[in-house]
Amino acid sequence: MTVSLSQRVSDPTRWRRSLEAIVLPVAALVVALVIFGCFCALAGANPFAVYGSIYKAAFGRWSAWQNTLIRAAPLMLTALCTALPARLGLVIIGNEGALVMGGLAAVIVGLGVGTTLPPLMAQAAMAIAGMVTGGLWIMLAGTLRHYRGVNETISSLLLNYIAIAFMNHLVEGPLRDSTFVTKPSSAELDPSIWLGTIPGTRIHFGLFYGLIVCVIAYYLIQRTTFGFAARTAGGNVRAARVAGLPVGKLTMAVCFLGGSAAGLAGMVEVAAVQKRINESLVSNYGYAGILVAFVSRHNPLATVLVAILLGGILASGGVLQRSHELPDATVLVFQGIVFLCVLFSDSLYGKLPWFRETAKGV
Repeated sequence: MTVSLSQRVSDPTRWRRSLEAIVLPVAALVVALVIFGCFCALAGANPFAVYGSIYKAAFGRWSAWQNTLIRAAPLMLTALCTALPARLGLVIIGNEGALVMGGLAAVIVGLGVGTTLPPLMAQAAMAIAGMVTGGLWIMLAGTLRHYRGVNETISSLLLNYIAIAFMNHLVEGPLRDSTFVTKPSSAELDPSIWLGTIPGTRIHFGLFYGLIVCVIAYYLIQRTTFGFAARTAGGNVRAARVAGLPVGKLTMAVCFLGGSAAGLAGMVEVAAVQKRINESLVSNYGYAGILVAFVSRHNPLATVLVAILLGGILASGGVLQRSHELPDATVLVFQGIVFLCVLFSDSLYGKLPWFRETAKGV
């Protein structure tokens, strides 16, 4: 009798919470579309034509899908830099810095090993270097938060600027390739250690990196003791300490894992797209990953779908400029509107009467 009563209480509650987690983000996206449509109308463009162009540029044909998936690959990884620490109640926005540091470490290792290692081993060394460097970079913010009380949002944001300045210093100095005159850049990686493309497409294998890491992250957080401990600490730090959980170690470990994902995104970008490192690596994938993490409610599997959606939006920037005479930065305006709407929707969780469990149902 007791079991059946508890099931009757918990099942409707779980159902309502699941529905709430779907309805509110979707509603936020709809509101964002309406606001962005008003923005386009004020700019002199037909909102419906703009949305049609976005769809065609992102998903209308196979070549558009390829552009979308190329952009989605790093977004899946950088989103985890925010999504994983969020399970501990941390708001980390140092994704761009971790991506830059990971890409920088990968290039240094790639230039160092050259052709002395087999291609797969060289790529593995680059990936490990990128993940470790990106992980340590974000772990620094988590360490400052736990042991010194420094706000992790501010510290991780400032670490972005430090990482970018450090990269610029190296590519304009010790790592600069004098034969590349277009912009200060490092030497090009050996073609044998580039990340190749899926046969018959322009999609690089970095997409599989993103998919695999997202699945592993979901399993780690939802299906392991470590993930349960992290979620417990994120729900109530005081209770976690009373229960004997090592909150400090959990904080550093989860921040390291999040940063390592963003560092891997940097490795993917330099090994599959840039082939060297320069200012082009700072392409706002890290900041866009923050939006992906919030829209997906910090769910590693949901980040895959949201990253594809946002990757399509990013792929449509040039089309909006050519077809509707809108600035290329219009897609950034769209991102900002979506971000604000999603943040506002966060304040509605648990407050709308449709998703509350009443005492009458017990």
